[in-house]
Amino acid sequence: MSFDGMWMRPGDDPREAIPPGRGEKAVLAEYLDRYRMTFELKCAGLTAAQLATRSVTPSTMSLLGLVRHLARVEHSWTRRVFEGQPELPRLYRTEDDPDLDFNQAIADDEVVAEAWATWRGEVAHARAVYAGLDLDALIRVDGQEVEARDIVVHLVEEYARHVGHADLLREALDGRTGQ
Repeated sequence: MSFDGMWMRPGDDPREAIPPGRGEKAVLAEYLDRYRMTFELKCAGLTAAQLATRSVTPSTMSLLGLVRHLARVEHSWTRRVFEGQPELPRLYRTEDDPDLDFNQAIADDEVVAEAWATWRGEVAHARAVYAGLDLDALIRVDGQEVEARDIVVHLVEEYARHVGHADLLREALDGRTGQ
C-alpha cells in the first residue's frame, strides 16, 4: 500500500492515541482534540516564511494567521464567554484592526513562536475549563441564552472549516495533502 502524500503512516498518527469518546461530552472533546491536532500537523515542519505565505490576493489568510485566529477563538469563547469575562481584551484584534490575527502574521520566527505558544496555552486552558463544563448550562451570548453545548459544537465547526483552509494552504506550499 502506498502512503504517498500522506502525513504519516497509519500507526504513527498521534491522533490515534485519543481514546474513543463515550457520551456526548467525551465525543465533543474528542472531535475538538482531533481537529486541534490535525491543524497542528498541517503546519508542522514549515518555516516562518511558509507559515506567513498568503493564500490569494486580496485574502490575508495564511497558516500563521490561522494559528493566531484559532488562539483568538479559543481565548474568546473560553475566557470571555464560558468564564464570564467579557471585559478581557480580545487577542489579535483591535478596534482599528479587527483582522490583526491575519494582518500581523508576518514571516518572523519570534512572531511564529509567540503565536504557537499563545495557541497552545489557550488550548490547554480551554481543555481545563471544558473538563468542568456543564453542556446544559445556559450561557449569555450577545444578549441571548444558549446552551454551552451549542458553543462547543460551534468550536468543532470552526476548527473543521479552518483545517480545510489549512489543507489547501499547505498543498499550495509544498504539495502535501490529505490525512
